Amino acid sequence: MLAISLDGRIAIPLKENIHLGAKDDRRALEESLAWSDCALLGGNTLRVHRTTCLIRSPDLLNKRVLDGRSEQPIALLASNWQEKDLDFPFFQQPLKRWLIKNSNLAFDSCRDSFSQEGFDRVLPFLGTWSSTLDSLASLGLDRILLLGGASLAAAFLKEDLIDELQLTIAPIVIGGEHTWIPFEDLGLPRVLSDRGAWILQSNESLEDGDLLIRYFRKRK
Repeated sequence: MLAISLDGRIAIPLKENIHLGAKDDRRALEESLAWSDCALLGGNTLRVHRTTCLIRSPDLLNKRVLDGRSEQPIALLASNWQEKDLDFPFFQQPLKRWLIKNSNLAFDSCRDSFSQEGFDRVLPFLGTWSSTLDSLASLGLDRILLLGGASLAAAFLKEDLIDELQLTIAPIVIGGEHTWIPFEDLGLPRVLSDRGAWILQSNESLEDGDLLIRYFRKRK
């Protein structure tokens, strides 16, 4: 789930921590968080914003509790996080924090023995996101909301792992390098550019001229 400009940017140069979407987009984001088991974000995204998104709406919080779930989904950070400074507000937010990092340890051996300050659990990246997601599913994390950034979104697209794109388009043109998929030749699967690869699920006009669109990945 991303908010992007008309020219596909996700951040304003020198103001990377400003969210592009308006109030209605915030509600859509919270609804996605309420659906999810965990919200996945990259290290650079955390360094820019210093926090992750929280559900604030009482009705969504109550529904999660009534469903027997925690108020907030797990914050899942994908990064070789080495910072010793834990002053980011992220580390005081009322949620569980898990870390995925490159490691030579086997998944099972990490489950109880591998730890890092500031995180409730540390798990290894298993070489591919497909394998890593299978391991997360074994821990009950099936509904994963991808919050960014661009490198993480590109990695998931490269393995064709994104089932739904939810994009809020803000009516502004920004320019600059902060595109939601990096410019480099990533070797994305050609099928992703085929007509019919993505099916429009819905589109919704939001306040301030924003447009929320949802596309499903069509799979055989």
